Amino acid sequence: MSSISGYGEGTVDVVLTADAVAKAASELKRRAPSRAQIDTLANDAPFLSLEGLKAGYGRMEILHGVDMAVAKGQSVCLIGPNGAGKSTVLHTIFGMTSIFGGAVKVGGTDVTRMTSDKKLAQAGIAYILQDNSVFPQMTVEENLLMGGYLLPSPKAAKEAAERVFEKYDRLAKRKNQRAGVLSGGERRLLEISRALIMNPEILLVDEPSIGLEPRFIDQVFEILSDLQRKDGKTIVMVEQNARKGLEFADLGYVLVAGEVALAGKGSELLTDPDVGRLFLGG
Repeated sequence: MSSISGYGEGTVDVVLTADAVAKAASELKRRAPSRAQIDTLANDAPFLSLEGLKAGYGRMEILHGVDMAVAKGQSVCLIGPNGAGKSTVLHTIFGMTSIFGGAVKVGGTDVTRMTSDKKLAQAGIAYILQDNSVFPQMTVEENLLMGGYLLPSPKAAKEAAERVFEKYDRLAKRKNQRAGVLSGGERRLLEISRALIMNPEILLVDEPSIGLEPRFIDQVFEILSDLQRKDGKTIVMVEQNARKGLEFADLGYVLVAGEVALAGKGSELLTDPDVGRLFLGG
């Protein structure tokens, strides 16, 4: 029994094996939303829209016609089995995959073929890596300035960093310290803040809680909530802790084998029997 792996928070008696989850999750496709239902979830005013998106790596197609819509200032969490294509959705939005069909639109403008640099500078899309991307030997300020490499001048980057320090006193106090001395929560705050240097409208957040001690996870979600509620950022998130992600997000999408199997309000998916059984531990 000790070799069993799966999803959710239940005991070994109630947690399904990964293979069983994948098989059962594929049955959710019968509940796949229509385009009209997807747009309704985005208040019929999609700001970020994926339309029949087909993408992958090299010649391998991972996403098979993904449709998604998020209104300006909304948040969405993507959940699903391992290998479902959740992070690939973020990579594709940001221009890091091969795109075989479909479209990515921001504010009605097709940005599908834009490079990552242009998506950051022109479309206002920023990507926050799931891996530890802090440069430990550099100071906190130097790490922030790395996020302003597309700004017109070092002065502009410096001014943007100062605005971040005004917002986050915790970082300001450590401005000249090496980033390697930061706690796990402070490092994640620094990674998020570095993405804010370009003042993006859309934040792609890949596994914000990964590698963090439980006491830091709530802090990170409070930061993201503040960015959404007070600053109006649109957030697209992949989160391994499905319950935490759905509690945070306005909307939830379940991906299975590169397709959208289910979509709804985050609060509704939290009480959905299928989602609970497969991803929330019963």
